[in-house]
Amino acid sequence: MTLHGVLAPIPTPFSGEALDLDALAANVTHWMGGELTGIVVLGTNGEAVHLDDDEADRVIARTREVMPAGRTLVAGTARESTRATIAATRRAGALGVDAVLVRTPSFFKALVTPDGLVDHFRAVADASPVPVLLYNFPQVTGVSLSAELVARLAEHPNITGIKESSGNVLQVSQLVHATDGAFQVVVGSAQTFYASLCVGAVGGVLALACVQPALCTRLLQLVIDKRFDDALVLQQQLIPLAELVTTRYGVPGLKAAMDLVGLAGGEPRLPLRPCAARAGDEIREALAALPAPSDVAHSV
Repeated sequence: MTLHGVLAPIPTPFSGEALDLDALAANVTHWMGGELTGIVVLGTNGEAVHLDDDEADRVIARTREVMPAGRTLVAGTARESTRATIAATRRAGALGVDAVLVRTPSFFKALVTPDGLVDHFRAVADASPVPVLLYNFPQVTGVSLSAELVARLAEHPNITGIKESSGNVLQVSQLVHATDGAFQVVVGSAQTFYASLCVGAVGGVLALACVQPALCTRLLQLVIDKRFDDALVLQQQLIPLAELVTTRYGVPGLKAAMDLVGLAGGEPRLPLRPCAARAGDEIREALAALPAPSDVAHSV
């Protein structure tokens, strides 16, 4: 199971309060027509915390149906208890995912200790039928996995990588240094994608890839080809839109951007609200300012 490349952490489409699995399938089919390494369902952008277990399983099953062979399917399976996380992980494995993404439990964040996190992740990895990827997103969870702690967890044969979403390039560098080459470090911040690749990350799980997959994969290829000046130019061009669909407007902003590029974004579930018209205008302007992928390929 490889994370080398760019994966899209996709939103979950709804029709009213119901899942829209046909829209989900159409979106996935579109994305898999390009160069993305794979798809992540039921992550932060997938509003996993807004879905019940039955809905989560249906999202995984429908995505698996339309994923082509050779592409990676990862599902978020984190719950607040170790027991529930194990149950969700086993169900995801039975539904055919290639790996699971497990964020840090956070409700009792003041009581979460490093040893408790080690016990939690090792128990999940022991029980999981597929590889386990750690998920560090301290801005959301309030719990951070240090490089030292990740190194301890990386010793487990079924813990094979981490999605590092802090946006902290120093943290990415420390993770790469603390683990061996078989442990895959990917980042969840498009704003720092170029810098993270330069310090050893092998890929990205980028919300921006839901709306600009070709430009995200192009940036990665420029780094692989050691065309660093061109990669830096493209990185700077991507930052304004990346800021809008992540930091500033989050899931509603990402869904609005998807609608603007002809995909099924739609509305988030309450308590999240759709973007205001002004936000939509900002996103439209940022999209219009980007180069076409063919222009990038021609100019470098």
